[in-house]
Amino acid sequence: MTLRSLHCLLIVPLLASAACAGPPIPHEPDVVDVILPSPADQVRTTVIQVLTNDGYEVEQESDQNLTTGFREEIRSPWDGLLHWRFGTGRSRVHALVTAAEEQTTRLRLHVFYEGKDGLFTRWEESPTALPQSAEHQLRLIKNALHIL
Repeated sequence: MTLRSLHCLLIVPLLASAACAGPPIPHEPDVVDVILPSPADQVRTTVIQVLTNDGYEVEQESDQNLTTGFREEIRSPWDGLLHWRFGTGRSRVHALVTAAEEQTTRLRLHVFYEGKDGLFTRWEESPTALPQSAEHQLRLIKNALHIL
């Protein structure tokens, strides 16, 4: 094998891998901030119920802050593998529920979504998939509260 062919064998994979790498695509954070015509306790309970039904494990940090771990994609012991290496998308939610007035509540939902496109690539912030989007979560919360 000549020195020239050895250089070609080393340079071609290097160029191919460099062509695939690039900076992350910027996107807007997935946040909704609304005032709901329901008491704060009722909204907080409904948010916990909706997120739990959607596969999130909700932790109540304080009276106002609710956070989740990553969404459970499949109900099995193998779900951790999806969050660690084999999945293509994972999401978690931060909700802030504050009483605006006696019968109204301010709700701020922020969905953090990470995606990847290969088994050995790293997780990066990505645009939120529609089923996990903040708008979709808000629609489910409004439906549970019977708000049109």
